[in-house]
Amino acid sequence: MNRANILRRLLLILVVLLLGLVAVVAGKTLLTPSRQVPVQTITPVAVDATQAAARLGAAVRFRTISSDTDPNLSKDEFEKFHAYLARTFPRVHTQLQREVVGGLSLLYTWTGSDPKAAPIALMAHQDVVPIAPGTEGRWQVPPFAGEVRDGYIWGRGAWDNKGNLMSQMEAIEMLLAGGFQPRQTVYLIAGADEEVGGRRGALAIAALLKSRGVSLDFVLDEGLLVTEGVLAGLSQPTALIGIAEKGYASYVLSVDATPGHSSMPPKHSAIGMLSGALARLEDKQMPAAIRGVALDMFETLAPEMQGVNRVLLSNLWLFRPVVQAQLEKSPSSNAMLRTTTALTIVQAGNKENVLPGRAEAVVNFRLLPGDGLDEVHDHVHHAVADERVKVEPRDADKNNEASPVSPIDSPSYRQLARTVRETFPGAIVAPGLMIAATDSRHFTGLSRHIYRFSPVRAKPEDLSRFHGTNERISVANYVEAIQFYHQLLRNTTQLAAPHN
Repeated sequence: MNRANILRRLLLILVVLLLGLVAVVAGKTLLTPSRQVPVQTITPVAVDATQAAARLGAAVRFRTISSDTDPNLSKDEFEKFHAYLARTFPRVHTQLQREVVGGLSLLYTWTGSDPKAAPIALMAHQDVVPIAPGTEGRWQVPPFAGEVRDGYIWGRGAWDNKGNLMSQMEAIEMLLAGGFQPRQTVYLIAGADEEVGGRRGALAIAALLKSRGVSLDFVLDEGLLVTEGVLAGLSQPTALIGIAEKGYASYVLSVDATPGHSSMPPKHSAIGMLSGALARLEDKQMPAAIRGVALDMFETLAPEMQGVNRVLLSNLWLFRPVVQAQLEKSPSSNAMLRTTTALTIVQAGNKENVLPGRAEAVVNFRLLPGDGLDEVHDHVHHAVADERVKVEPRDADKNNEASPVSPIDSPSYRQLARTVRETFPGAIVAPGLMIAATDSRHFTGLSRHIYRFSPVRAKPEDLSRFHGTNERISVANYVEAIQFYHQLLRNTTQLAAPHN
């Protein structure tokens, strides 16, 4: 057989293989079934939008700013807010049991009709973050005015997180007015210090419930959103339900050296040694991978995607390296794939002509589920690789592991997904990873089913409003939030799970 024939045969084999590969990719793309929960059209409960918006606006006016060091900061504002809740939701405060825990946090108990049915918990928080100094003038509406303007409720807390708390209260008040009683007991948990760790509030409430022998069917706290135009390849609104949240760890890196005059610098200064260590930490990131929660999310979204994104995500067995490389380019998607490294504080020197005797920095890590604190500790030492640089946990008590991953094949997750799709028609629902921390992490000992979702619509331009300037929620969306919790409580009571 001559060389030309051999080449033709090889070319034919390659063409056949390529066509086969194309057929496999096309088949996997077209035949991968949707994972969306089927729903029927419902008529949401009627809500007086004007009055509900006004009530949330009034709630925003209470400056319930929490403090890590001073439990009594804004105490009078919290207590005024408590009184406002009691006046505004009289049925909630006469038919539910209310307890004050940890000084300012609230625990409401709505007793169910079936004592054998596992209870559930709805969580939100009362406290808000302060306004960044110097940014007050950038607000279109004063941050604590609580104004309703141009179809929006404006102000700090309208989104995070009084919007959730007030919509839960609104929904329960309406259900009580209609004579509704849940089959299972419902706990309504409103922490007062979530923004500074939740140890006085949510952690104390979790301990109290545990001491009473409470085991929860599921927990729903604030979390991921109903995004519009955020995820490439999806034209529909996409609701991500957080099934886990990242862990948290901060380390202090420090270098001690002999101080001296800047005219006679040593070969290696404290600042230089520390800077080298920090540069190595940024360069040697912990490994990224499309696995765990990220894999569940992409596999759920893939059948709903359009164009090339559907092809790529439906065939990660082939295109995983390409997809991962693209995801690592964006800070938000990169955070879903790895334990992140963030250099947040650097301190050294106080005079331009004096070599400092000490330089130190704080590095913050957000742990991906599957990565542990011990692994992060080892990684820091390995990446720094310099005995002159001392590494210590900044506050070991605040460092915590990533949360367990809650199942997506459970009745509670499916019920939550169903309610989202009923309340937000046309929305795609998928599991996701909460990259920030919530109060729900304190409840992992009470339930295997902890979900993090806020019924808040967000476009790309809205994301900067979170903890930022011009925080707001639209009146129409706030009505949807009330309808969401109303429908969730009605749906859940139909399938309350017995205790195991």
